Amino acid sequence: MVEVIINGHAGRLEGRYHKAKRDDAPIALILHPHPQYGGTMNNKVTYALFACFKDLGFSVLRFNFRGVGRSQGEFEDGPGELSDATVALDWLQANHPDARQCWIAGYSFGAWVGLQLLMRRPDINNFIAVAPPANEKDFSFLAPCPTSGLMIQGGLDDIVSPKVVEQLASRLNSQRHIDVDFALIEEGDHMLNGHLVDLYKVVGHYVIGALSKKAPAKKRRGRRKKSEIQEALMLEGRSSDADDDMLDDETDDYDDDYEDDYNDDLLDDED
Repeated sequence: MVEVIINGHAGRLEGRYHKAKRDDAPIALILHPHPQYGGTMNNKVTYALFACFKDLGFSVLRFNFRGVGRSQGEFEDGPGELSDATVALDWLQANHPDARQCWIAGYSFGAWVGLQLLMRRPDINNFIAVAPPANEKDFSFLAPCPTSGLMIQGGLDDIVSPKVVEQLASRLNSQRHIDVDFALIEEGDHMLNGHLVDLYKVVGHYVIGALSKKAPAKKRRGRRKKSEIQEALMLEGRSSDADDDMLDDETDDYDDDYEDDYNDDLLDDED
């Protein structure tokens, strides 16, 4: 993982970027929660999303919205952050012109921004929205929703209503030609404390399933030992056990203390 600086419309945006080994690997952009409530690209849910896509062989970018960390500019409660996400996705696509697919994933405020970006970018193939604030923000712009995706919600969330998010997913899923799944982590609060591994597994299983549906079939003689999609998603130089992958430390001199805390929380999840 490396630090990157992206030129945004309000100044530079700082990010963390992982490049996959394959030039045609899919790409994913990860968006963090509300900047005015402590949301940064190093939020633990945001990092769990980043780690999951990275371990599945994606090239992945997470970044700080304007006014957060070393990113320049000021908070704009939507328009400016959407502009930031647009610039970040442009940067990611420019660096991966041969990417097979493009995904976007966001948490809370980041999910709201990400779904707005989805409506403006037909090149996005799928989305992950964790705790989209459907009881606070207007999601009527998803009419129609242009692609399939997954909404994940903690059952004990006292900030974002699980019922309202489930209703949003159900309404979107009634549209033709798309499937919007809903996953409830029953004991999870808004920050999914103690349930980061559950989040990792839910996202991982969904991504593998979605890619396998869209992977082109290849004619082959004899019995397959493993599917094409499994080969494409082999974890790069890591164990195939998702939990073990999550416990591995990252090499990142930017925020080692943060990642140590994150891995400690994952150990707690396993107890």
